[in-house]
Amino acid sequence: MKKPVILVIDGQGGRIGKLLVEQLASRADRYEILAVGTNSIATTTMMKAGAARAGTGENAVIVNCRTADCIIGPLGILVADSMMGEISPAIATAVGQSPAIRLLIPLNLCNSYVAGLGPFGIKELIALTLEELDRRFAGEPDA
Repeated sequence: MKKPVILVIDGQGGRIGKLLVEQLASRADRYEILAVGTNSIATTTMMKAGAARAGTGENAVIVNCRTADCIIGPLGILVADSMMGEISPAIATAVGQSPAIRLLIPLNLCNSYVAGLGPFGIKELIALTLEELDRRFAGEPDA
C-alpha cells in the first residue's frame, strides 16, 4: 500500500519546518515527506534538513494540500495574513479545506493566542505533534 503523504508547511526562515523534517526523516520508511515553504528560504532550510521533495509558494501549497494525507505546520498556516503576511487568504483556505488531517504546532504568535497551551518549547511541541502523527497512522502498512 501507498505511504501516507505528510505535507510540512512553513514560512519565514523555515525553523519549525526544519525541526519537523529532521524528526520526520527517521520515519521516512513509513511516510512520504513533502515540504512546502511560503518563500525560498523556508524551502531551502527544509530541504537541507532532509526533505526529499519540496516546493515553494502559494500555488505549491494549494496543489499539495489537495492530495496530502496529513498537513503539519505552525498554527499560523490557518490564519490569513499571518507570518508577516506570508500566509495569503488562498493558502489559509487551501489548508483549511484540505481533506487531510491537520496537526498544528500551537505557537502563541501572529496575534493568535491558544488558550491552555501551557509552557511548552518548540521541541516539545514537535515531539507531541509527531506522537500524534504516529498514533493516527499506526494502522497504515509500509509501502
